[in-house]
Amino acid sequence: MTIRARSLDRRTLLRGAIATAAMGSFAVACSSPSSEDGDGDGGPKGEKSANNPFGVAANSSVEAAIFDGGYGTDYVDYTNQVLGSQIKGLKVKVEPVVDIAPQLQPRFVGGNPPDLIDNSGEDQIGFLGILDQLEELDDLFEANTYEGKKIADIVYPGVKDPGTYNGKFVALRYVMTVYGVWYSKTLFEENSWTPPKTWDEALDLGQKAKKKGKYLFVHGKEAATYYQTMLFASAIKEGGDEVRLALGNLEKNAWSHPAIQGVLKVMETMIKQKMFVPGGSGTQFQKAQAIWSNDQKALLYPSGGWIENEMKQATKKDFQMTGFPEMTLTDKPKLPYESLHAAAGEPFIVPKQGKNPAGGKEVLRAMLSEKAAANFSKTKLAPNGGQGHRARRRLRIGRPRLPDDDARGRGRQHLRHEEVRRSLRHEHRPVGAVELVPLRRPRPQGPHLGPAEDLRQGPGRRLHRQDQDQLVQR
Repeated sequence: MTIRARSLDRRTLLRGAIATAAMGSFAVACSSPSSEDGDGDGGPKGEKSANNPFGVAANSSVEAAIFDGGYGTDYVDYTNQVLGSQIKGLKVKVEPVVDIAPQLQPRFVGGNPPDLIDNSGEDQIGFLGILDQLEELDDLFEANTYEGKKIADIVYPGVKDPGTYNGKFVALRYVMTVYGVWYSKTLFEENSWTPPKTWDEALDLGQKAKKKGKYLFVHGKEAATYYQTMLFASAIKEGGDEVRLALGNLEKNAWSHPAIQGVLKVMETMIKQKMFVPGGSGTQFQKAQAIWSNDQKALLYPSGGWIENEMKQATKKDFQMTGFPEMTLTDKPKLPYESLHAAAGEPFIVPKQGKNPAGGKEVLRAMLSEKAAANFSKTKLAPNGGQGHRARRRLRIGRPRLPDDDARGRGRQHLRHEEVRRSLRHEHRPVGAVELVPLRRPRPQGPHLGPAEDLRQGPGRRLHRQDQDQLVQR
């Protein structure tokens, strides 16, 4: 996605915190009772039924304003292929938007907002400012999917938390983004390099890169915060809850913790040893990323799972973009090396004053259909014209780790994946296809994350839910 989509404030990052080597994304969706008045305060009416739980009028349309970032907007437009199977003639018209608040706040003021909004990006609309103008999205859990399965039975217990503000569940957070450090598997294999697990190993790799006329890292002016994200994740892995809670609670001298200072000192050394591509502060971030993904002047790049799709037009042939967990200071960190930072994003909302709010909710239900979920799980068109599919995942997902949600209620979810060896580039996953995995299952080890196997849940297996007050560990 664009950098605007992933600017992270302190609490957003820390609530994302660290999740155990879960290479996956999930979608969470829900819906609520719709007004059936036909006077503009609830849109056209339709008869409620098992196939039409929100009373959507046949042959009606839904206006959807979708944030146009690294995920694009086509996955919402795709729901047109399934909407008609439940409600005759229902269509969604997708409008790509980048600057959400500047473009859509005036429409809230004017009383004519779109029927469905992906309220994402740096310029998202503050949820508390429009909270009373949003539909609550609880009763989707009582509705069935297009395949006849109750929504509440296919999602995990914590799906409502990230989209709940002041006790009102109003936002569908459809994507779980996993963060890591990315590299070209092809380039590394050609040079017999391995992804570093510690910062000392990263320093050694930087020296090897210099001998090849390359740099270790690159950054662009709008994406410098990616290195702050990597700093926090690495320090939290090294120091555990002590570091995470100190930063999250703004404790005095939190930044003086040895884990924080240790990572900063290594970064300083890398800069002094000229391991960063020069001129990053004056380079547009996507151009900087292309220096890594296309020109291959830099070996590593910290980012979220959107990076493959965002750079698909500027990635060298056979680059084999692959991710690995952030480095730790020592080989005995408080959290396992495989731990990753993951955060739920892309919050979808349904304004009450839209022309067809019931239709907006129905689109969310359609996004949870097996067909739409499978489409979302596919990779985008590969840079070299190929088409691939994201591996199916079986995830165990915990609940938010911090109870002190801030005023905007930005709760974050944590994922645990029993199969560690997989590529981070295949990390997007709608919740309609997410299933819990058995607690006991062999967990392969490895220095990087390779392809995943399909871990199917066998009948009669017992499931395990992680305690929400503890970080998930392997």
